[in-house]
Amino acid sequence: PSPLQALADMPAPPRAGEDWTSFVSVMQELRSKKAGWPAEIGLVREWYQPHLERLHEDAATRQADLLQLEQIAGGYPSRERFLTELTLDPPDATSDQAGVPLLDEDYLILSTIHSAKGQEWTKVFMLNVVDGCIPSDLGVGTRAEIEEERRLLYVAMTRARDNLDLVVPQRFFTHGQNAQGDRHVYASRTRFIPATLLQFFEVCGWPQVKSESASAQQARQVRIDVGARMRGMWR
Repeated sequence: PSPLQALADMPAPPRAGEDWTSFVSVMQELRSKKAGWPAEIGLVREWYQPHLERLHEDAATRQADLLQLEQIAGGYPSRERFLTELTLDPPDATSDQAGVPLLDEDYLILSTIHSAKGQEWTKVFMLNVVDGCIPSDLGVGTRAEIEEERRLLYVAMTRARDNLDLVVPQRFFTHGQNAQGDRHVYASRTRFIPATLLQFFEVCGWPQVKSESASAQQARQVRIDVGARMRGMWR
């Protein structure tokens, strides 16, 4: 017999009572896939609801987490895809009711774009919005890959509730050089934000350095024999 049939034929555990029958029914419903995705996760949540209230004092908070999880599941095309993403990138913590704030709750969150899916913050800084990073050098092989990179940029930009800053570095310093090295390469703004869209952004940059006066330039050109001065100090 199939595993589900064996599950249905076995006697109910003494402490399970009528809950065993409903559990087997839910498992059979999931196996048949009649409900479809993501309604399947709703079936599981409804079956678990009375047990949640019985087992946990903070049932209301946990129920909110399950509802949020159900909403997130709607963004995935299948149960397998959702479980894969949840396994590879699980949440760090569950929610809780508001309490007295702590000093260590004032912090900065560093996140990848993939990990930021489903999240939202008041202010977001997106780093390295340049070609080679978004889209990635490894993500421009086909048109489909480029469109996927474009969607990633959309995900990142829509994580901001009030303020969004897109950081476009002027240069990248190369690896494998000493601490005083200055080898670098230039980078261009991502192709997904062409010049025609800049009118919708507030463009800002580093303040320009004022040109030096003639006297200041002459002062910088004066050569000083540091060695001779040091020897003179020890005479």
